[in-house]
Amino acid sequence: MRSRWFSPRAFLLHVGLILWVAGCIAAGWWQIARAVEGNALSYVYAIEWPVFAAAGVVGWWALIHSTAPSEAERAERKAFEDEQRMKAQAAKRRPDEEDDAMRAYNDHLAQLSGLDVPPKKET
Repeated sequence: MRSRWFSPRAFLLHVGLILWVAGCIAAGWWQIARAVEGNALSYVYAIEWPVFAAAGVVGWWALIHSTAPSEAERAERKAFEDEQRMKAQAAKRRPDEEDDAMRAYNDHLAQLSGLDVPPKKET
């Protein structure tokens, strides 16, 4: 609990939140002043800045309550990424190979389009 709220990372998040919300309040106040002077579009911006401040608070809350992945989760993620990488490399090695069903389908499409398709040698 203590490390969540008082760690160096948390301290930087708190400072960032304070600066963000203060900046949003200042920008909102500035837009309200412009709207009162006659700039109608500034009414929309005056509403938008508090929404940005709220989004900052939600992001701050999510970052404060996030936890680092465990070693088991990291190992599982690495195994999954390695498996995906191997599948991609295997698919990259055989881009010209067609299976029989794909060859038959491509020949059928060529016949429908009126192209002359030379018969392929069976291997």
